[in-house]
Amino acid sequence: MAQSFRSPGHGGLSRIGVAVCHGFTGSPVSMQGWSEHLADAGFAVNMPLLAGHGTTWQDLGRTPWEHWYRDFEAAYLELAARCDTVFVAGMSMGGALALRVAALHPVAGVALVNPGLTFSDNRAKYSGLLKFALKSVPAIGDDMKLQGVSEGAYARTPVAAVHQLSQLFTDTINLLPRVTAPTLVFRSTVDHVVPDSSLDVLQEKIGSTELQVVSLENSYHVATMDNDAPLIFSQSADFFRRNLHAI
Repeated sequence: MAQSFRSPGHGGLSRIGVAVCHGFTGSPVSMQGWSEHLADAGFAVNMPLLAGHGTTWQDLGRTPWEHWYRDFEAAYLELAARCDTVFVAGMSMGGALALRVAALHPVAGVALVNPGLTFSDNRAKYSGLLKFALKSVPAIGDDMKLQGVSEGAYARTPVAAVHQLSQLFTDTINLLPRVTAPTLVFRSTVDHVVPDSSLDVLQEKIGSTELQVVSLENSYHVATMDNDAPLIFSQSADFFRRNLHAI
């Protein structure tokens, strides 16, 4: 069952928080392993179930992007109220939301997995009109090289939500120059969902002078549940430890 995840942290890292965000049409299932790894390491972790997710694709089609952001920002703020330092992490659309939080709040660092800022399907630019004639399109979930696992994504993708996603992408791209925190990006060499242009835009627009890109050679889009997941988990935890005093 898709549900949020929280951990208070323990030991020397209990005052260090990480807000974690899942992707579009997906659920916290895709980020559960990463969140649990960080919690086991001692970090305080907060991963919300975003509005319109974990229910039905029709529900997602009625949800404005501002509600997705509201939920993730609330998770960040909850950590910021009780932690000395807070990082943000996200995959796919969750990467865009993490970047938006980083643009508007003093995060210590940003860790992203295949962050989405652009579309591979050119029809997405017409979603604002298409949504009136076409309610949904085939699912984008479970793009993984590893067999036998599922992120629990919706069976259909609502076109109205694609229109909302395009608005989120535009808004976030405009805010990228304000993202100055150290940023770590994990990028799959083969990704059937998010195009390379997303990383191109991020590299061109981001205000941070510390941007590191790690290639994932053995995973597709949902890399947090794929073959390279252990690498993501360990390297991101090391990244957070290195940047405890980045603010």
